[in-house]
Amino acid sequence: MNDFSDIFIIGGGINGAAIASDAAGRGLNVTLCEQGDLASGTSSASTKLIHGGLRYLELYEFHLVKSALREREILLRKSPNLVSPLEFILPHEKHLRPAWMIRLGLFLYDHLSARKYLPRSHAVNFKTDPRGAALLPQFEKGFSYYDCFTDDARLTILNAISAKEYGAKILTHTQFLSAERENNLWKITLKNAAALQPTICYAKALVNAAGPWINQVQKNIVGQAEFSIKLVKGSHIIVPKLYDGDFAYILQNKDGRIVFTIPYQDKFTLIGTTDILYSSNPRDAKISAEEQNYLCAIINEYFKKKILPGDIVWSYAGVRCLQNEAEGNLSKISRDHKLVLDTNTSAPLLAVIGGKITTHRILAEEVLNQLKLFFPAMKSAWTASTPLPGGDCSLDKLRIQLKKEFSWLPDELINRYSKNYGTRAYLILKDVYSLQQLGTDFSAGLYQKEVDYLVNHEWAVSCDDVLWRRTKLGLFFTEQAKIKLTNYLLHFNKTT
Repeated sequence: MNDFSDIFIIGGGINGAAIASDAAGRGLNVTLCEQGDLASGTSSASTKLIHGGLRYLELYEFHLVKSALREREILLRKSPNLVSPLEFILPHEKHLRPAWMIRLGLFLYDHLSARKYLPRSHAVNFKTDPRGAALLPQFEKGFSYYDCFTDDARLTILNAISAKEYGAKILTHTQFLSAERENNLWKITLKNAAALQPTICYAKALVNAAGPWINQVQKNIVGQAEFSIKLVKGSHIIVPKLYDGDFAYILQNKDGRIVFTIPYQDKFTLIGTTDILYSSNPRDAKISAEEQNYLCAIINEYFKKKILPGDIVWSYAGVRCLQNEAEGNLSKISRDHKLVLDTNTSAPLLAVIGGKITTHRILAEEVLNQLKLFFPAMKSAWTASTPLPGGDCSLDKLRIQLKKEFSWLPDELINRYSKNYGTRAYLILKDVYSLQQLGTDFSAGLYQKEVDYLVNHEWAVSCDDVLWRRTKLGLFFTEQAKIKLTNYLLHFNKTT
């Protein structure tokens, strides 16, 4: 028989990677295939927040908010280097939401789930508080609460690394072509980008975690129908830093939506997101001029410093797959996930619709619990109490330790290595005793040793893989530096 897996997962976004990690850790034989790079779709195009979703309280989604708040605490423990507390300032707009409603919402947000790491909400007087300095003078008071910030693509990759360390096979740049049931197994046809011919493999269970590509996958599974879903595009812009301080703002708009402004890469502000119905290929999603104007207009209604589309230094857009349950306002469609299990034969198919990056871990746990019937020897749930790779040390302690052991390493690199890689930074620094031994400096502190690590351990192939999904250094790279890195990667791939 060709390659066999207990579970075959289609989709290398946050949900697929988390399912692979959970399944492999329970002792199952796991294969995951992704048509491009890990997190190259929706999972690198989020607002990069681990949050309960304060605005979901208005939609009475108390279960979703409570679950997300619980997961927020778990992820702070599992990956303390990658998931960090972030204060949010909410300027009060009387005509949009009365103060009592906001206080009630924040009270629920503080108490729906037990918290250990984050402060509770409180009122802010912008006349005396420096956090009001950047705002227009008509904003006199507001509120403070805490959620968390993360690197969405790295969170996905850490889950894939975890899966690999438990024995999973991770196939990137591998297209799923078709699947059909045969002798109570799934016969799956794949095509790797570098291979001349498709390959066949078999699995006992099939998981469709393709996100916005869910129906394209369904079409290629014999005997399966498409799902009723909505694809929604969310776009973000990045501009030079709007204000000083390491806190974010949450802004209310007249259309009922909210927009975040988030400190990003020390020198920039991340602004988003929009909600627009989308029908094209998710891979082609880009921000429109209308969305740019929309986000700029909201900023200009709140901040003293004005911005125009010409101030945008970078933008990105991603497409979410949501349940098709509401007409009209897209922001009112539930962000909760739905699992659809087809047990027509002893070869099950499970499809994942929707979901949030915050709840990826519990989603994966629910998937495995539903499949347990088919794998009675499966081990019990484990991910809530086990750190993600590199997360087995506090960020502050790791920084101190790296400074002690590698005193020649610049503080900027110590901070970036410890935050991006946690204790896995030691894999980059193994047998390195000086800055020169890190090899070629491609630009912005990206050295050859780090690039080699990303290729050998994190499935990086292209310049974009390195700069936009694994290091977030793309904003600091010139075109010439990108060419230099691309040439190195081409040479590296040819010789390995």
